Parts: sequence; C-alpha cells; structure tokens
Amino acid sequence: MNRYKPRHLEKKLKQYAAHFKVVLVTGARQVGKSTMLQHVFSDMKSIMFDPVQDLYGAREDPDFFLDSNPSPLILDEIQFAPELIPAIKRRVDALDSPGQYFLTGSQNLSILRSIAESMAGRVGILNLEGMTSYEIFECEEQHWLASYLQAPARLASNIHGLIDTPPLVRMLWRGTLPGLLDMPDEIVPGYFRSYIQTYVERDIRLLENIRELSTFDRFIGLSSALCAQEINASQLGREIGVTPATARRWLDLLEHTFQWLELFPYHGNTIKRISGKRKGYWRDTGIAAYLQRISSPEALAVSPLLGSLFESWVVNMLYRLSSLLPTPPQFYHWRTSGGAEVDLIMELDGQLFPIEMKCKTALSKHDTRGLRAFRETYKSKKIAPAIIIYAGKECYQVDAFTTAVPWNALQDRHENRQGNRDVKTGRESLGPT
Repeated sequence: MNRYKPRHLEKKLKQYAAHFKVVLVTGARQVGKSTMLQHVFSDMKSIMFDPVQDLYGAREDPDFFLDSNPSPLILDEIQFAPELIPAIKRRVDALDSPGQYFLTGSQNLSILRSIAESMAGRVGILNLEGMTSYEIFECEEQHWLASYLQAPARLASNIHGLIDTPPLVRMLWRGTLPGLLDMPDEIVPGYFRSYIQTYVERDIRLLENIRELSTFDRFIGLSSALCAQEINASQLGREIGVTPATARRWLDLLEHTFQWLELFPYHGNTIKRISGKRKGYWRDTGIAAYLQRISSPEALAVSPLLGSLFESWVVNMLYRLSSLLPTPPQFYHWRTSGGAEVDLIMELDGQLFPIEMKCKTALSKHDTRGLRAFRETYKSKKIAPAIIIYAGKECYQVDAFTTAVPWNALQDRHENRQGNRDVKTGRESLGPT
C-alpha cells in the first residue's frame, strides 16, 4: 500500500471545513479524494456508495440512513446516492455548525448541479486533480506560480533548485495518479487499461446512453492524439463517423468527468485574424500516452507526441497550482491565422502572463517569436514578463522580456536567500524502475 503523501489542497480543505456546513471534493477517479479526506479527518466515519447496489439503504430511506450514521460523516461517490441530497440539506439547515458532511464525486454533471443549487451558501466545492511533482516528491509549498503572478520580473532570482526527479519522459509516461507511485513500469499499462475500462463501463454508461461503446472507445483514442491542439468537432466527428454535435457532446462528457481540459482562445480587443477554436488536453499524460499505445518511456522519448504531452503536463500542473490561489487566474491560449501562437495566457487583475512550453534542453531567442508577436499585437495591454517552461536545468533570461524556467524548478523558501541550491531528492518515490 502506498505511503500517504500530503496534498496541496489539504490547507483549503481545512479552511472550508471550518466555514462551510458541507464540503464537496470533486475530481476524476483515483486522484485520491477519499484518501485525502480520510487522512485529514482520520477519526471520521467514511461510507462509499455503489452505482448498482444500495448497500446501506441510503437511496431507499435517506433519513433513516442519516439517523444511523450521524455527522460528521464522509460520503464517498455521492453521485450514486442522489436521494441523500435533500435529506442532507434539511439537516444542515437545522444545525448551524460547519463541517457536518464531506462529500466526494467523480461525475461533475450528476452532482454539482443538484448540490450547488440546493445547498447554495452551505457547500464549499473543491476540485482535486492528479498529483503535481511537488506533491509526489514532498516539496511542500516550494512551487513558484504565486511568486510569478505577484512579481513576474523577480522570478529568476526566486528559483534556487530543482526537484531531483526521474527522467522527464518517465514522468510524462507514468502520469500523476497516486495509485501508480510505487508501481513498476511493466504494470503501468495494465493499470491504465483497467482504468479506461472502468471509466467507460461505469461512468459513461451511467451518464450518457452511448450504444456503440466501440465508437466511443475510438473517440477517446483519437482525442488523446489531439492533446495540445485546437479542437475541430466537425473533423473529429468525421474521423469516427458521428455528427459534429455528438463529437462536441462527448468532449463535454470527458470534461465533466474530469478527464479533459479545454482552454478558450484569448481575443482581447483584436478579433481579426485570431483563432476562435478551443485547445484541448487530457488531464493525465500517462492515460494519454497509454491511449496512443506508447509502450515505455523510451518509446515516448522518440515519439512525435512528446512535445504535446510535455505541454499537456505543464498546463495541467499550472492549472492545479492555480486552483490553490485565493483567486485563480483565467487560462487561455492564443493563435493567429498566420501561425503565431502562445501556448498559455493567464489573466489576473487585468494583467496578462504569457507562457510557452518547449520540450528541449536549450532555448534561443527564436523560441520567443510567439511571445514577441503577442506583445506586439496587444501593445495597449498590461503584459507581464513571459516565461518559457522547458526541459533544461537552468533558470535564465532568454531575452529582455522572457525567462527560461526548468520544468521541475523549485522556488527558494526565503526569497532573499542567495547562493546554495535547495535540491529536494525524491527519486525513490516514483515506483521501481
């Protein structure tokens, strides 16, 4: 059994527990929702619901179930017992006390609507994703995103170390699901195969009446090949023989079950020549690599999909870290009809933060051409110094407006400290080789 590794979201979870009567933790299957709750609230009773059997009678008689299992209580996979929601609402309305019920769910569509609408003001909603490298290697709060958003010009001086990880390709190939941390590489594909089969058989059949599961399987495989690309639902539908509306609905289904992430295009005040297509990513690069039948880290190293999976990994990492901030930035991508593009634009407090990803170990000014085009296009906007997250080991200035940041960079615990690097070693934590 894996040793528990602290999660970034624990701090927010405790804050929400002290202020909300109900806390809902959403996220994909196997990202560690119930494990985190049981670790943080180790003395609290936890009950998991089944999609088929009403093992505890919660669906048949919700009030009797709650009488028999008094709060505080953890209710895992609450989407399988939606009859409980009105009963929970009545109870929390009658008792003015925070931290009464902690719910988890892996199907956004089926629970968020009913819970958010029926318990508005009473429920705090948190989303747990796969693990970041900082969590896997227990680097506490040494990520640099908050510092970049607060003082982007000082980022280079604040980074003083690297996480001592396995090779980048192995990190991308294995992905970020907690259940894989101690698993040998040869078993990883089998884990993903079971994960996809469970996801299709349990979640999809419950949420959507998809008669041709083989067609949906092909759709999932094709979507993984489109990681870090603009999404054309019409073309995607033609490839698998479904209508554009069906392809779009299936993408939305992946998103609402926390498997897929889409970035809207950034327009600003310049609509002409700017692409209007969304950009898509699988939330876990290990799943995407498996769906593309990339059999090993060595095979990924020579795969044409390496760059797109690296971009996917970085975007998802930043998305996870941003969710910890009091006010997360808005995420966009930017691309012109002429081909100029920036992988990620973050917007916060009226300022734009351009970020590029390059899966290469050395950068040049040529790598900043998209960033220069963006700055030239929006001269009237407040644009922060850009960064390029890359596969190298040094943090340095590429040009006057751009800093190169290693993919596994650590921020100094104390911003004023200079000199020695603070390197965290954790190689042994990512499974046997």
